[in-house]
Amino acid sequence: MSTKKWILDKAHSQIQFKVKHLMITTITGNFSSFDAVVETEEQDFMTAKISFSADTASVSTGNPERDKHIKSIDFFDIENYPRLKFTATRYQRLDENGNYKLFGDLTIRNVTKNVELDVEFSGVVKDPWGTNKAGFVISGRVNRKDFGLKWNVITEAGSLLVGEEVRIDCEIELTETK
Repeated sequence: MSTKKWILDKAHSQIQFKVKHLMITTITGNFSSFDAVVETEEQDFMTAKISFSADTASVSTGNPERDKHIKSIDFFDIENYPRLKFTATRYQRLDENGNYKLFGDLTIRNVTKNVELDVEFSGVVKDPWGTNKAGFVISGRVNRKDFGLKWNVITEAGSLLVGEEVRIDCEIELTETK
């Protein structure tokens, strides 16, 4: 079987994260500048080589003041760490419906940790122009402190201003290259 190369369809993909604020609400953020390259020999992507990165300066939560803080040395420190990266290391099939675990190395602020992500593979279809497209829903959870994102404040009531757990929610569409 020959290797197929896929690129991220940025117009039809979203990279989001969610973090608790004051432990009572959830703030959603996203990255507007990101890229991925995928190579696979299998139709179900269970042997895919995946390389993903996002520009940390492209982070947005819809609040310019908060975004400036997230880009600062307290969090992403975009001047010293302009990209976050993910590289797949292995897969575990959960069922025959396209659900599996994706394990890989996530690097933020030059700290690399192995993470586990849940993947729903939606399949491969041809678009109206004859190009193969593949769809995925990817989710997971990481602790931001594991990557050096430690800034926080304790409120008067004793709770954290910013939650430590970060939920990852991605909608991914890949385009097969010729």
